[in-house]
Amino acid sequence: MRLVVGLGNPGPKHQNQRHNIGFMAADEIVRRHGLSAPRARFQGDVSEGEIAGGKILVLKPMTFMNESGRAVGEAVRFYKLAVEDVFVIYDELDLAAAKLRVKQGGGNAGHNGLRSIDAHLGDTNYWRVRLGIGHPGDKARVTSHVLGDFSRADRQWVDRELAAVADELPALLDGRASDFMSRVAQAVNPPRDSAKAAPADQSGTPSAGTPAPAEKDAGPETAMGNALARAMNKLKGRS
Repeated sequence: MRLVVGLGNPGPKHQNQRHNIGFMAADEIVRRHGLSAPRARFQGDVSEGEIAGGKILVLKPMTFMNESGRAVGEAVRFYKLAVEDVFVIYDELDLAAAKLRVKQGGGNAGHNGLRSIDAHLGDTNYWRVRLGIGHPGDKARVTSHVLGDFSRADRQWVDRELAAVADELPALLDGRASDFMSRVAQAVNPPRDSAKAAPADQSGTPSAGTPAPAEKDAGPETAMGNALARAMNKLKGRS
């Protein structure tokens, strides 16, 4: 069994906040993979099912962020899970918005949810899925930024990222973290259509490297010249 944990704060007040992107990811995983409706267990909301043929448990701690470890610790001990089978999804302030990084083990970088999980597991070797929310650029604005709602413009990349995290999760569970990261990145920022022609310069000439457009039908002067050339060739053939 694998345990996927989405971090956030419970209640409608926090529902759309940047700090709750882990909850949002957990909800999308449950929805897109058809897992069971959440029920109260381990001081959190738990959904169960299978993903890519493997048993999966998705947990949203209802203890508030700074006590997330209580719920995670209970679930790990109940199922006797290895720490390496725990995947925690959370917001990362020091990662640009729409960026994603995955790593196993490491420090908590001041994240209260991770600090609590470290304490209750007694081990830091679980997997971390860090979803960037960007830094406001001013330390005094950090709290309002983290606890602020995503804007309407933000939701364009947030929705793409959450869908991709859910869809590509089997790769991560299969140990292919690099594939998971690259596929999510492509879904959030799809490559531009290389078939589109480059813009023309002021003279109307396409930029360098752009294939020239197909030539139009020849004008009357060119057509006359071609007819004369064919007639001369016939005369040469008779001589």
